[in-house]
Amino acid sequence: MKIELRDGLLFTSIEINYMGKSKIIDNIVIDTGAAQSLISQDIVDDIGIKVSSDDDIVVSYGIGGKEFAFVKKVDSIKIDNFSINNFPLDFTSFQYDDINGLLGLDLLIKAGFIINLKSLEMYINK
Repeated sequence: MKIELRDGLLFTSIEINYMGKSKIIDNIVIDTGAAQSLISQDIVDDIGIKVSSDDDIVVSYGIGGKEFAFVKKVDSIKIDNFSINNFPLDFTSFQYDDINGLLGLDLLIKAGFIINLKSLEMYINK
């Protein structure tokens, strides 16, 4: 799959399925420095992903400082031809208008993605 280089960051799209609803989310940064994938809670509000009292709350630290997120298990995540079911994702209020989330090492490693920076492609080696 083609990835986009914009402002020094690599972008892709993912599809999330939750409780029978599906949404393609664009402007996801491919972040090999992030241990966990993180999605903006505002971008998935319309498919019913909201914090509830039974969700785990996690704290992460990054360049922006301390971040709080809630963990919600989604029915499936699809990234190009890779799909995984019943996967826990972190959701938080994102502070950047043009970024809807981070694709972190949890999913990059699970899928076994190879990122080719010369051709700006990301794929699974078969």
